[in-house]
Amino acid sequence: MNGTTYKRCSCTNPATGRPYGRACPKLRRPGGSWHPTHGIWQYQCELPPTADGKRRPLRRGGFATKADADAELDRIRALLALADEPEDGTRIGDLIAGAISRREPLPDQAAARRLLHSDGEHDDVTVGEWLDIWLAGRRSLRETTRRNYADNIRKYLKPHLGHIKVVRLTGKHVAAMFDAINAHNEAFQAYLADPDLNLGHRFDGDRRTMKPAGPAAQRRIQAALRAALNAAMRRQMVTYNAATHVELPPVRSAKPLIWTDRRVAEWRRTGHVPSPVMVWTAEQTGAFLDHIIDDPLYAMYHLIALRGLRRGEACGLHRADLDLDALTLTVRHQVVVEAWKLNLTAPKTDGSEATIALDTITARLLREHLEHQDDLRERAGAAWVETGLVFTREDGRMIHPDYVTRRFKEAIAETGLPPVRLHDLRHGAATLALAGGADIKTVQAMLRHSTIVLTANTYTSVLPQVARDAAEAAAALVPRRR
Repeated sequence: MNGTTYKRCSCTNPATGRPYGRACPKLRRPGGSWHPTHGIWQYQCELPPTADGKRRPLRRGGFATKADADAELDRIRALLALADEPEDGTRIGDLIAGAISRREPLPDQAAARRLLHSDGEHDDVTVGEWLDIWLAGRRSLRETTRRNYADNIRKYLKPHLGHIKVVRLTGKHVAAMFDAINAHNEAFQAYLADPDLNLGHRFDGDRRTMKPAGPAAQRRIQAALRAALNAAMRRQMVTYNAATHVELPPVRSAKPLIWTDRRVAEWRRTGHVPSPVMVWTAEQTGAFLDHIIDDPLYAMYHLIALRGLRRGEACGLHRADLDLDALTLTVRHQVVVEAWKLNLTAPKTDGSEATIALDTITARLLREHLEHQDDLRERAGAAWVETGLVFTREDGRMIHPDYVTRRFKEAIAETGLPPVRLHDLRHGAATLALAGGADIKTVQAMLRHSTIVLTANTYTSVLPQVARDAAEAAAALVPRRR
């Protein structure tokens, strides 16, 4: 690496209107020497290419003197001189680029040597060993988050990276893991299309456990590794995070679609469902609720369909969280399934814990449901299990969320309505609110989304009639004579 230092300024050429840059005539005095006060010193050089071969030109300015710019350029040269192999140069280049992007001082040579030839207490720790140590130390994690981390470590991170020492892990290793995951995905899809095809792979296990890791799942795998390596950086085991700059395919969220008459007809003819996220119309929602009105879970399905609670939040709703006189409901708990055991936890996020307004019909149904529950408690006597929950089994015990989903699917099949997921009732509650005249901010508060952008991006195009009504209202405002 050579590199050079130079001076430039922000003066503009009056003839072209463009900055002079390094060609400003004021930068040098008549004798050819640099002007002592005009302009600032900069340097430029070329760092070693990234792990995927991309060039890394580096320019940095703001130095008061040429000596200052030369000194930093010399420090970069000294750091890069420590590399014996191209891969080492890439790692030191990552170290330098990371420090500059974070606006930190350049790393010293001791940090670079630790990166290349670490001889500290953690030298022999493998990625697999560190992932176990890191996860065991995360005592404040939600159990669902811990289980998701553990699954990603067991299924992906350990098989692909577990044998590599933490101090030697590079972005190239991480990128190779995701290449292997995508190759497995393609082979598995080919197997599903033709199980007899000889692909050099064995897919003789449960197909549900071999579900391909799509873009969203790969982001979660990356997030788990990035969090573990950030902890390693805090312990000074490594000087950069190899998971940070790996490019992954974009995640495209499916937007809800309404089951219009045309889509329903096509579904009845071919069985084709046009989107993973489908939403019933108001008429279809009403038909479902009419059909299930005598079901013990009717009040729960009505609440989800009209007020947009999540399944676990409905299962975890406590009687103490209802104020039916004030027509409000407070979400404070959710039921989660962990290794088939039911646990009561806080809601999904801090923003999910909120008070929701109820309509009078829903409040009346909940009051009738609680009265029926009181009758069940009285008949059960000492056999009643007191949980304080609104929706329970006949003896007061928690309802398993999976049963709520299974009964929902059975009821849809009984009605002949087009299919939706139970979670899609939450989307339906949003579209009903919009169709009823609620604004996006009100819908955001009802669903407890973290940002109004999420609500707007998800629901503004769902109900065609809402868009048509808005178009007609706008057109009606324009006075016409003919």
